[in-house]
Amino acid sequence: MTTTARDLLETATHALAPDPEANPLVPLIARGEASRGTLAALALEQALVIPADRRAFGHLAERAADDPESAACLRLLADGETLAEERLTAFAEACGVDAAGTAAYQPRPGCQAYPAYVAWLALNAEPADAVLALSVNFSAWGGYCATIADALRRHYGFSDDACAFFDFFAAPAPDLDRQAEAAVRAGLEAGRLDPARAHRHGRLLQAYEAMFWTALAQPA
Repeated sequence: MTTTARDLLETATHALAPDPEANPLVPLIARGEASRGTLAALALEQALVIPADRRAFGHLAERAADDPESAACLRLLADGETLAEERLTAFAEACGVDAAGTAAYQPRPGCQAYPAYVAWLALNAEPADAVLALSVNFSAWGGYCATIADALRRHYGFSDDACAFFDFFAAPAPDLDRQAEAAVRAGLEAGRLDPARAHRHGRLLQAYEAMFWTALAQPA
């Protein structure tokens, strides 16, 4: 039986679904037990991750000149990071982040391992492989964001504006889903996409995602 792009996406998402215990921080936020300082660190780390990922996705799109479906998907991802960045400011302000705190903040290596690997993908990965791996990772990230957005309202009294960053990633993205499926399909048909290689990228992305949350959950 021929494996379809949708089958491959669904199988990879299931196979690489994170262990519920791999994220120590989101459950704390969900219960309202994370400190404001931890939430501020989350905002400050994201302020570094987002522009790095946007540039990485843009570079991958440029490398995909002979793969228009992957290039289009990666441009959507880069555009999404721009929209997310616009929404992050209100969250940071609600956490008490100011210019002085931003300037003095020292990034946590465990948090910045994820964008470092995304940058590696931008330089080394086959774009179609990266699209598959990133699509799998974003599935887990979206679920985390939905939980955080709900908890920020219920336990921390954050406004809709302050939650908009997480609402953005938690919301369905049908255009992105369709484009990712088109990119995976084109990659399979052209022989550019290697499922085993993409799975390896996805496994590492999920591991670095877990490192991000674990680093934030630990005392600075």
